[in-house]
Amino acid sequence: MSIVIEARNIHKNYGKIEALRGVSLSIREGEIYGIVGPNGAGKTTLLRIISGLIKPTSGEVKVLGLNPYTDFDETRKYIGYLPEDADTYDLLTGYEHFLLYLKLYNLTTENLNYGLELASLDKRVHDLTRGYSKGMKRRLLLALVLMRKPKIALLDEPTAGLDVHASLKIRRAIKRYVEETRASVIVSSHNMLEIESLCDRVGLIFKGKIIAEGQIRELLDKFSSRNLEEVFEAATGELHEAL
Repeated sequence: MSIVIEARNIHKNYGKIEALRGVSLSIREGEIYGIVGPNGAGKTTLLRIISGLIKPTSGEVKVLGLNPYTDFDETRKYIGYLPEDADTYDLLTGYEHFLLYLKLYNLTTENLNYGLELASLDKRVHDLTRGYSKGMKRRLLLALVLMRKPKIALLDEPTAGLDVHASLKIRRAIKRYVEETRASVIVSSHNMLEIESLCDRVGLIFKGKIIAEGQIRELLDKFSSRNLEEVFEAATGELHEAL
């Protein structure tokens, strides 16, 4: 499989705060990659750098061979980004959100129908979103990102704050999208057990560094663990010992 995203030795400083400290990773075509770590570990900063929204202090990022900063207009054609704090417009219906995005991105009826399927809001799509649950809003926002079928989707905590039922619907929509499009998806999360059921590979991030990376089974075997939470505990324990 070809490499669609490559980050090399990424550092990002906010004054004296080191948000990222030498992060390197490669994302392959058609895979779901999980960036897993606690709040403040650097997950959102890394996604924003890959998307081209902020520049790293040092290091290099390539997206489909392009520089997301000097080639921003080109790379944004291929990237869909769902921020953790994204919200809907309360005085628009779900359907009106889709119509807005159709105009913004010059999309087709086929894109509209695909988005409606992914959102699975049924009759509620014609209700104002101020009456939606958090799970319904998140499904709508995810569908808006994926309806134009970006080759790369960056999803920051897509199920944060959702109940089990709503989270399952989000994960199923992501899996379906990758199966149908062969797109590449990066999902950030602090929920390690959830990531186990979704991702092909994961990178565990802690204090701005990737401390372990690989397929789920590889990491479980390497650290003699039963789940990713135990892997993370073991990996951070090794890090503290090394320091």
